[in-house]
Amino acid sequence: MTDFAQIFKAAEGYKPQISRFLRDLIAIPSESAQEGQVVQRIKQEMEKVGFDKVTIDPMGNILGYIGHGKHLIAMDAHIDTVGIGNPKLWKFDPYQGFEDEQLIGGRGASDQTGGMAAMVYAGKIIKDLKLEDDFTLLIVGSVQEEDCDGLCWQYIINESKIRPEFVVITEPTSCNIYRGQRGRMEIKITTQGVSCHGSAPERGDNAIYKMAGILTELRALHENLNTHHFLGKGSLTVSEIFFTSPSRCAVADSCWISVDRRLTVGEDKEYALGQIRNLPAVKTAKAEVSMYDYQRASYTNLVYPTDAYFPTWYIEEEHPVCQTLADAYQGLFQSKPIMDKWTFSTNGVSIMGKYGIPCIGFGPGHEEEAHSPNEKTWKEELVKATAMYAAIPSLFIKKYAGEMPKVTENLAK
Repeated sequence: MTDFAQIFKAAEGYKPQISRFLRDLIAIPSESAQEGQVVQRIKQEMEKVGFDKVTIDPMGNILGYIGHGKHLIAMDAHIDTVGIGNPKLWKFDPYQGFEDEQLIGGRGASDQTGGMAAMVYAGKIIKDLKLEDDFTLLIVGSVQEEDCDGLCWQYIINESKIRPEFVVITEPTSCNIYRGQRGRMEIKITTQGVSCHGSAPERGDNAIYKMAGILTELRALHENLNTHHFLGKGSLTVSEIFFTSPSRCAVADSCWISVDRRLTVGEDKEYALGQIRNLPAVKTAKAEVSMYDYQRASYTNLVYPTDAYFPTWYIEEEHPVCQTLADAYQGLFQSKPIMDKWTFSTNGVSIMGKYGIPCIGFGPGHEEEAHSPNEKTWKEELVKATAMYAAIPSLFIKKYAGEMPKVTENLAK
């Protein structure tokens, strides 16, 4: 049987090293498409603690391997961060950070380099305690998630041909077990007009006025979107508005808006686009409704284009992967875990949303710290996460590997 007490004691023992490693990661600015230096620092730590193999793929994701068994289990942390925003809102330097007995502060502390630090030392514990079994553990530090969630795993699955049996996502969960999230998509709505001199607007056709009715109907549409007993209600909001015009003294000849659409179970991209295309104001204005795409080069200069569509996913409580984490939590912490979901989006939109590979979430740090000034995480949670990540693979092999379902439902249908 798994010696949970020994695993937790080992994780407690590595608290200083985990903290130091996380401070090092925070100190390296690593916004999306600028992760090269932080990847090298992670590679150095993986090799130091005894990973069996460490590679960096052409996109720039870092992949560290523990063990050589037939069951491939993956754990993922995105290693890019958002920017710091207004520096005046920070009480400390976001890259120098701070540390006390309980907290570590800095950009990325919760979202989500804390998960990366914990995973690396979980690998060391697996080696130290000889927990290797008939599994290969793949620890992934993925790039560009903040820019385009799931893009990295589209590359890993499609191009590197890596397909784990399941993936633990280490985004912040306050050390609860998260088993799903709403999907999302980025929609563009465009109206066309004819410019003329602003002193005689009747000679033209104002594209901004055409957008006015669409904005009103979008607000009403949000109130009437579908809901789901676990993931909750779909939503939409207008996030940006743009226009073209010859000058401030002219009628606008085009206008377009961005819509952030969150998708619950039963909603996919065709459904969401169709809802907007069928709005009376959209038809009257003959507006174009489309999806944005993403074509930004990674730090290795690789461009991997994709639509800005990120499908919904969730896993049932009875699923063997969910039960694995529940058992590990109970064994390590002698209490029943809280099961919940993310409000925001994760790489699970590709892993499970697009490819049907089961995902489950457990991470140090809190969701409300993400993208906020004065971001911080908790050392106690770093220890708990490290212990969980070390316990999961062997427990899965011993109890649940033979119970995995063959097919995963497409939740968008």
